[in-house]
Amino acid sequence: MAIKSDSRTPADIVQTLRAGIGRVSEEVIEEIQTRIPEYARPSDELYIKVVRMAVEQAIEGFLDRVENPDAPWDPEPFRMIGKGEAAEGRTLEALQTAMRLGARVGWRRLTEIAGPLGLSPQSLYDLGEAIFVYLDQLADAAAEGFEEATARAAGEMERRRGRLLDLLLSRPPAGTEAIAGLAKAAGWRLPKSVACVALDDHPCAPALPLDVLMGLDRPVPCLLVPDPRGPGQAQMLGHALRGFPAAIGPAVPLAAAATSLRWAREALELSRRGVLPRGLLRCEDHMATLVVFKDEELVSAMAEVRLAPLSHLRPTQQDRLAETLLAWLRHGRGAGEVAARLHVHPQTVRYRLRQLEELYGDQLADPDIRFELEIALRARQALTP
Repeated sequence: MAIKSDSRTPADIVQTLRAGIGRVSEEVIEEIQTRIPEYARPSDELYIKVVRMAVEQAIEGFLDRVENPDAPWDPEPFRMIGKGEAAEGRTLEALQTAMRLGARVGWRRLTEIAGPLGLSPQSLYDLGEAIFVYLDQLADAAAEGFEEATARAAGEMERRRGRLLDLLLSRPPAGTEAIAGLAKAAGWRLPKSVACVALDDHPCAPALPLDVLMGLDRPVPCLLVPDPRGPGQAQMLGHALRGFPAAIGPAVPLAAAATSLRWAREALELSRRGVLPRGLLRCEDHMATLVVFKDEELVSAMAEVRLAPLSHLRPTQQDRLAETLLAWLRHGRGAGEVAARLHVHPQTVRYRLRQLEELYGDQLADPDIRFELEIALRARQALTP
């Protein structure tokens, strides 16, 4: 950009303009602090000094470009300003507003200073255009620094949250002091209870609140949900995990988070095998099945003993009698109620119950045997396609 009059060189003009920098800087700072609440810190002398240095540096940089348009420009100071704004917790919008406001004030005052210098209307126009081109460059540099700092801070926060999740799920559990310290650094409020969610691999991450810790890169992807029985938490999880094959572990104290995850993983594995339905599972809805399948070898051995009276029957007979016996054990001993559960005639149920009495004899009167029979029959039913 070349700005000149018939009698003055750019160096002459810049020399005159520099003499008014102090007054222009003060007016810019006052206008910014008056109009933008984020920058109003009248009692913070160090902060005001930093703001003044930034404003003066911007004006000096502009005048340097007027004097020598071809000189290289270093955006780093303004990238640092953007990083500082991110560190202060302000938004990029506040910074850009301050820059636009400063440019307007600066343009107004610089034209007042430049007026007596004999600049032509075209030269004044060029000066104004140069100011706002320069403003765009400052804004771009500051935005780049702001975004870099924000991304770095977000990445560091994510790493802290990942380390916190590792601590919470460690076996044996980490010390409460270590967890509390890392939770504070990660900006995570320690809840009284948590529930862990085990997830099948999925191409995208669920949309969840920030207080949910996510471990999607773990060998078994998981989530840790604070206060799972709090208001709206169940609905939030149901909505966020719709379409995700997942299992929600039981609510447990914070120190037992690993236990909740273990149950969730076991439920998810049973779902993969078809024992439990696919989709979003809640362990608390399937506790009996989870307990039954906790030691399958033991359950299988018990089933072999308790279901031995049915073993000589044809498969279809075994299925009918096993179904009837389980309904009888679960829902009472009245033929009418069992028939309603099975959607068959009561007389059919009475006939089957007589067969079972012949096969089992006095065993059906023993409460311990009835309990073991129900476990064995539940496992058989879960494994039946």
